[in-house]
Amino acid sequence: MVVPPLLRAVIMGPPGSGKGTVSARIIKHFGVKHLSSGDLLRDNMQKKTEVGILAKSYIDQGQLIPDHIMTQLMLSELKGLDQYNWLLDGFPRTVAQAEALDKECHIDTVIDLDVPFETIKCRLTARWIHPASGRVYNLEFSPPKVQGIDDITGEPLVQRDDDKPETVSKRLQAYDAQTKPVLEYYRKKGLLKSFSGTETNKIWPHIYAFLQTKLPDVTQKDAAIPR
Repeated sequence: MVVPPLLRAVIMGPPGSGKGTVSARIIKHFGVKHLSSGDLLRDNMQKKTEVGILAKSYIDQGQLIPDHIMTQLMLSELKGLDQYNWLLDGFPRTVAQAEALDKECHIDTVIDLDVPFETIKCRLTARWIHPASGRVYNLEFSPPKVQGIDDITGEPLVQRDDDKPETVSKRLQAYDAQTKPVLEYYRKKGLLKSFSGTETNKIWPHIYAFLQTKLPDVTQKDAAIPR
């Protein structure tokens, strides 16, 4: 029996493009290890590791974390995953990070969620939360019964700073400036696979079909469209 080579994949997409949802479905169906730069950073900051303290000092000043710090953090974590199929999320964010990653391992495929910025703006700015419980409402598809009020406690809902229209626009511009060159880098290598659409549930079946050509579905259910 021939053992298939391990899959080395990257998922990319602007904030609010459904990356978290898609990643969760990939993990569930294909049993890959998921390595998110955001989760890893938060974990290191919480544990006050050397890298965590350093990263926090940049974040507190509103600066981007330098490439070499992010690269060191992600590559040292990947060393423990060399026996597994894996999916990187949030890294590489710059061409320098992509080049550093290439020196360490061969990337097989880059999944790009190509969701229009207008769709994302509507999606994110429609999101309101109940701070005490973390309950999330979306004015478009799961609104509260009374506008601006939590269904259960009757307390006011708030909009996270990240979800305010002006912040969303800035985040999308930053993603565009930083990440477009990375997409281009992988496109030139023939590794970029873009999936376009405005709804995660409609994009997902195409991603699933694509990954099935590379890995077996570990859930082994013959559903027409896996959720």
